[in-house]
Amino acid sequence: MPGALSRRVVAEFVATTFLLAAIVGSGIMGERLAGGNVAIALLANSLATGGALFALIATFQPISGAHLNPVVTLVDAWDGGLPWRHTPIVIVAQFAGAAAGVWLAHLMFGEPWISVSTHDRGGFAPIASEFVATFGLVIVILGCARRRADFVPFAVSAYIVGAYWFTASTAFANPAVTVARGMTSTFAGIRPGDVDGFVLAQLAGGAAGAVLLRWLLSGSPESTRVARRGQD
Repeated sequence: MPGALSRRVVAEFVATTFLLAAIVGSGIMGERLAGGNVAIALLANSLATGGALFALIATFQPISGAHLNPVVTLVDAWDGGLPWRHTPIVIVAQFAGAAAGVWLAHLMFGEPWISVSTHDRGGFAPIASEFVATFGLVIVILGCARRRADFVPFAVSAYIVGAYWFTASTAFANPAVTVARGMTSTFAGIRPGDVDGFVLAQLAGGAAGAVLLRWLLSGSPESTRVARRGQD
């Protein structure tokens, strides 16, 4: 594996690990301290996730683009920013990192390594929410990356914090995150039977957002690629 690709893969693994540790860990901490107040627990979860996401993107963006999300990686490959031959390797690293992040959160909070979630997130509303959340996420990333790649960490983290609250699903917007959150019975979990619907909605929403942004930015001489990256 070439050195640049190795660095990209390791960066995506590590960053996605910390993202899931933040999502799951802050969910556990928020629920334990909220005294049964779900709104307070969700507030803690969303703010901690947004803060961690900002730091991770700012740190890893120059190395791998800080995708942390298979949808973003696929959009970047479609846009010409990542060779298609490298895409499956990067996506595997993201899924592996997401699983590792759940295990890390469980380890820190004394939870079982894997505990299948029973958190019901089924139905049309959460699935529609995942389409909307991922559609918006891709638009935010591509729109900011066009002129202000340095602004992407703030824009993405702010969007996710907001989307936690304006979507019925709390904005997973990420297939790797979704699958990994099926491995925890804590606050951030999702029932495994609901994962497929979320992932399909995320893929559809990401594709729709990418197509719309490509059309909106058509004719512009500037790149719409996800972010600054190391050489392939």
